[in-house]
Amino acid sequence: MQYDLTVIGSGPGGYVTAIRAAQLGLKTAIIERYNTLGGTCLNVGCIPSKALLDSSEHYHNAAHTFKTHGIDLSGLKVNMPQMISRKNEVVQANVDGIRFLMKKNKIDVYHGHGSFVNANTIKISGEKEETITSAKVVIATGSKPASLPGITPDKQRIITSTEALNLDKVPGSMVVIGGGVIGMEMGSVFGRLGTKISVLEYADSLIPSMDTSMGKELQKVLGKLGFTFHLSHKVTEVKATKKGVTVKADPLKGGEPLVIEADYCLVSVGRKPYTEGLGLENIGITTDERGRIPVNEHLETGVPGIYAIGDVVKGAMLAHKAEEEGVFVAEYIAGQKPHINYLLIPNVVYTWPEVAGVGYSEQELKAQGIPFKAGAFPFKASGRARASMDLDGQVRVYAHKETDEILGVHIIGPRAADMIAEAVVAMEFRASAEDIARMSHAHPTYTEALKEACLAATSNRALHM
Repeated sequence: MQYDLTVIGSGPGGYVTAIRAAQLGLKTAIIERYNTLGGTCLNVGCIPSKALLDSSEHYHNAAHTFKTHGIDLSGLKVNMPQMISRKNEVVQANVDGIRFLMKKNKIDVYHGHGSFVNANTIKISGEKEETITSAKVVIATGSKPASLPGITPDKQRIITSTEALNLDKVPGSMVVIGGGVIGMEMGSVFGRLGTKISVLEYADSLIPSMDTSMGKELQKVLGKLGFTFHLSHKVTEVKATKKGVTVKADPLKGGEPLVIEADYCLVSVGRKPYTEGLGLENIGITTDERGRIPVNEHLETGVPGIYAIGDVVKGAMLAHKAEEEGVFVAEYIAGQKPHINYLLIPNVVYTWPEVAGVGYSEQELKAQGIPFKAGAFPFKASGRARASMDLDGQVRVYAHKETDEILGVHIIGPRAADMIAEAVVAMEFRASAEDIARMSHAHPTYTEALKEACLAATSNRALHM
């Protein structure tokens, strides 16, 4: 078969690339090595983790806040098999949806491992081996969980997020190595269900890639769930037994080594690009020191007609970043002139309260010497948040000291993942803090906190604080 464009990988970046290419009239194929479409995000990442996060939050509220709301319960317990079953149903519905979209857009789907024979020929190894040719190719093979030197998950007691999504019993205790997004989300799932969570993080704050104020607030919130934190610690050893694990770590600032025993150890120290076995050597592509594929400003590799997007290239490993890059590449190949502003791709942590940020963090503004002013508003001063008992967190807004243009917005609070979209729109159109402060926000809503933070940043005139 001859195609205008072939996409290797069917995650959010890959399938969106294929759909946009098909919309633009390109004869398109997509290759997926597994039996189901959707990649990590739909099968063992974004979607199933959010399903469990929602279920665990419902349980936590039933156990801790329903009585205050005037709802009396008795005999409350966790039905973990049902929780996992519901998660699987959510995943299957999404996977079926992607299969429908492929059919709707007349995209040919191949299941098997795709690898380059040459720049225009791809071998697909599966139940049957076949070969296709393509004028253009997009590598969208995503990433897989990373580990630490000398620590290999056995997938029984030393697990990654993939295995954590299928635990059929609530652990009594769990050590989470890594205080980043994945660790805090999966830790939250089990922490809400009653698991004692101990977090080991090499950096001196949680979610270190985000604004430092967010990490401090998140630590306070998770502390209320019973989390214990050991920041600035280097893990030196993880040993598994039939019944549990022993984790050893050294404090970076000196002191006695730490030893923690638990039922499970969740290794969540980031992800690494999946580029093995693609036959890159056959077309002259070499990866960098972190396994990523170098690309130019058009996301084209050093081989003309071969592009790479998502987790296999530089930048944040986010599903929506991969989607934007997929649309970008499809439109560029079709002769259009798309653009991506990487500064305005939001980051989100789906704990509760949620954490979201876009634009510059305070530490980045200081490091680059950009003059700025800050405004903050706590959710405990929000009428809507008080009504829903979501009083933890705040909105922080950074605006240019001279022009008042919004440079960054960071939120930890209820529905922060949805609220951040307003900040993205505002910053895409280069709005000032004054602009947002003068726009009417419905009352009572959580988004009023963003308006108040902008008022505080403009001239320290927040109305409800």
